[in-house]
This record gives sequence, structure tokens and C-alpha cells, in this order.
Amino acid sequence: MITVKQLRRTFGPIIAVDSISFDAKKGQVLGFLGPNGAGKSTAMRMLACFLRPDSGSASICEHDILKEPVEVRKNIGYLAENAPAYSEMTVGSFLNFICDVRQITGKNRKKALDKIVSTCSIESVYHQSIETLSKGYCRRVGLAQALIHDPPVLILDEPTDGLDPNQKYQVRQLINNMAKDKCIIISTHILEEVEAVCDRAIIISRGQILVDSTPQQLKEQYNCGLDEVFRKITRKKSA
Repeated sequence: MITVKQLRRTFGPIIAVDSISFDAKKGQVLGFLGPNGAGKSTAMRMLACFLRPDSGSASICEHDILKEPVEVRKNIGYLAENAPAYSEMTVGSFLNFICDVRQITGKNRKKALDKIVSTCSIESVYHQSIETLSKGYCRRVGLAQALIHDPPVLILDEPTDGLDPNQKYQVRQLINNMAKDKCIIISTHILEEVEAVCDRAIIISRGQILVDSTPQQLKEQYNCGLDEVFRKITRKKSA
């Protein structure tokens, strides 16, 4: 469902993403790991058609990110690292706005709203303005907008950032429940999250893919936990 070939992006002299290639399929939850500044968010923004690559190509659900960006956006749910929202809107008006953008109307709109409000546990803040929400609730509203049209592909940048332990558990359970029907990419710094939801892990540093494996295989190969695996691999690149 996702194919990436030699994708590259620079910002002046800085190489943010350095010719990366990978595939991801339906039923797969891919953890995208790396230290700060590794290129994770830049790669995700390119896949979501928010940034244009300098070179290389990528397709999602067989739609090219450069030639068919509208079709790509129809097939993805994207949660950005700092998910933008209109602070003066209520949660309900914001999600209705997203339904307008996604062309979800009539009975389908009511069904989608009812489902996502319950799924993301935002009933209690539905009529509050977004500017009054805690960071955790803002994150849940961002997740709701990414899921509301039930896309086949999810690109989630730090989906549990700002959530308390109970909320993190709920989101991880939600991802696990969706996994068999979707292709999901998750960027996270939380290694326990990778073990909880990911069946594959890519470690990236300085814009390059260092490892593409499974969490279990990495632990067996390095004979230690994922935290130590991460440190060993990324330190080696930095040396």
C-alpha cells in the first residue's frame, strides 16, 4: 500500500531525508524510529503530500504523491507532530469541518461522527473550544480527524504524545484493533510503544535508514531490550 523509492529532501545544506526506500503493506504496523532531527517527520510529511521531495518517488494505494496528491490524501489519515487545528472552533464544529473537506454528508456524516467521538473518547469536550483543551485532548481530536473517513492508510506522527498512561493504552488498543484492515506508519520515541503495537521497525538517523527489521528480531540479534538496541544503532551512526 506504500512504496517509497530513493526519497530525498534537503533544507539548504541540511540533508533531512537521504534517499530512503521501503515498502509497507496492508495489515502492517510500521514503527518509524530515530533520534531528534533524524528525518522521521520530514519523511512523513512528504508521504502525506505536505512537502515535495527533491528527488525520488513514493506511492500510496498505487497513487503517486507527486502526480496524484489529491487521491493520496483521500486514502490517508495523517496526524502531524503538532497537529494544527482552529483554536476558536469547538471540537464538534472542527470535526464537522473535516467532514466537509472529506465530503462526508448526510447519514454517513452522523455515523462517522458518532463512531469517532466514541472511539477517541472525546464526548465530554465535544462542545468545548479547542483552545481550552488539554494537550492530551488536543491529541485525541487530532487523531479523530485522521480517522474520521476510515482511510486504508494511517500516517501517525507521535500519536500518544501528551497522553496520560490510560489514554496511551487506549490509543494503542485502537491501533491494534485497526491494524489488520489498514497499513499504519507510526513515528514514536517510546520504545515500549513499538513493542506494544508494531510488527516492524525502521530506525533512521541523519536521514538514512539504518535498520529495517522486527522488534523481536532486533532484541534477539543484539541480545538486549529495544532501548539498548536503539542506542547501539544510532550511536554507531553518530560516531
